[in-house]
Amino acid sequence: MKEYQLNGIKSYDLKILPDERGFFAEILRQDWKEFLGDEWIAQTSLSKSFPGTIRAWHRHARAQVDYFLALQGAMKIVCYDDRCDSPTFGHLVEINVNEHKLQLVRIPGHYWHGNVVIGNTPLLMIYFVSKLYDYQNPDEERRPWNDSSIVPKVINGTRDDPRVGKPWRWDYPPHR
Repeated sequence: MKEYQLNGIKSYDLKILPDERGFFAEILRQDWKEFLGDEWIAQTSLSKSFPGTIRAWHRHARAQVDYFLALQGAMKIVCYDDRCDSPTFGHLVEINVNEHKLQLVRIPGHYWHGNVVIGNTPLLMIYFVSKLYDYQNPDEERRPWNDSSIVPKVINGTRDDPRVGKPWRWDYPPHR
């Protein structure tokens, strides 16, 4: 398990058991207390996104926690803390996940978060949430994907990243 600079964001490498037929992997177990705490899953969803697709920004007003898993393709997950009273105000975390290293990523809903599909393969993602989606009263708050008010002060624990202090760009070249 890896923990990130924003409290509560974690990733968990899943154990793959290969054999001559393919493989087997446990995706989520209620006894993974170090990862889940006392949370449990209320809903599971499946999403397909085409290369270059950006799904951002949103957060959850009623303490929903999201768990993301890339089944096919690759994505960059980005989380941002804009809470003025937080010790991590202005911090941003990027997590790259893909189908070749199965990793479950936990995101507390109070962080603004989203993802972009990277590479040339469509992303097939399964995600689990700790609260049921309420069609009549959704708990999602949204911002445009290109919201210029998201200006990280720290990225992945460093202030030396050339993107610090500038509005977030989903299309920033990976070749820095």
